[in-house]
Amino acid sequence: MMKIGMLTSGGDCQALNAAMRGVVKGLTTNVDELEIYGFENGYKGLIYEQYRILTASDFSGILTRGGTILGSSRQPFKQMRVPDENGLDKVEAMKSTYRKLGLDCLVILGGNGTQKTANLLREEGLNIIHLPKTIDNDIYGTDVTFGFQSAINIATETIDCIHTTAASHNRVFIVEVMGHKVGWLTLYAGVAGGADIILLPEIPYDIDKVVEAIHKRTKDGKGFTILAVAEGAISKEDAALPKKELKEKIKKRKHPSVSYELAEQIFQKTGIEVRITVPGHTQRGGSPCPYDRVLSTRLGAEAATLIMKKEYGYMVGIINGKVKKVPLGDVAGKLKMVSPDDQLIKEAKCIGISFGV
Repeated sequence: MMKIGMLTSGGDCQALNAAMRGVVKGLTTNVDELEIYGFENGYKGLIYEQYRILTASDFSGILTRGGTILGSSRQPFKQMRVPDENGLDKVEAMKSTYRKLGLDCLVILGGNGTQKTANLLREEGLNIIHLPKTIDNDIYGTDVTFGFQSAINIATETIDCIHTTAASHNRVFIVEVMGHKVGWLTLYAGVAGGADIILLPEIPYDIDKVVEAIHKRTKDGKGFTILAVAEGAISKEDAALPKKELKEKIKKRKHPSVSYELAEQIFQKTGIEVRITVPGHTQRGGSPCPYDRVLSTRLGAEAATLIMKKEYGYMVGIINGKVKKVPLGDVAGKLKMVSPDDQLIKEAKCIGISFGV
């Protein structure tokens, strides 16, 4: 009897269900006796023994369903070694649940923080397979994560819709896209949506250069400007501050986000009306796009193959279009950032998109 555990952790995104379905279909097609334990609400379920036994029928009809049938929660990696309010050692509790159930492998779906805990459990002797999910596409060791393309589609559609109203009113519009530390989503949605200015966390902006780009469009007879701004975009002045000072400054910020601060600065310097659109959590919601359905199915199938081969301790990723197993220890804790020299950045600059520098 093969016994497999599964959990989804961190912020939800499209194709979590599709990825789990890929794992289960891969196993049920090839394994005669199989038990699947679904841990509820991420690592919480593993810590507090909150799970349910699932069958193949639980994974039927979920290919197109967003969210996660197991539920999710955020359990910060830095808190994993800190006992809970009752003094429970979380790591020991997770190991105990795993061993009590006699699991052969635990499949963990999540982003960077989730991956770090997955690697910790690997180091503690558990058989782990990690599947990389995040709309941010910031997981090191894979070219793309599931959820990314679906989020691009939603953010791009938002920018598309803004175009008509921006043109009608000769305004500056800011579309704030998710991404605190990494700007892949903003970069791709900005290029796909025809944004005029794209501001990313990795490329600190100069407000005067932003204003200069707006004035240039006005001079060229363009009555409106659209900015795609990552929620983690940062000015050159703020980027130069020590981390502690920056945190204090952000705490005291009167604006709800960088987009509102930008809007005020642009209005003060140009007198042009600025409007802000924040698609927010819609970028993580809804049905996965066809690309993500295929991607997550491929990753799930490869995870099933690794489990059947008893090859554990890997993340399953995509490298140069091929599904690859990547040692968790090589990638856990690393972020895949946008390089200012990235080819897409250069191409965007070539067609006149400003990055505020």
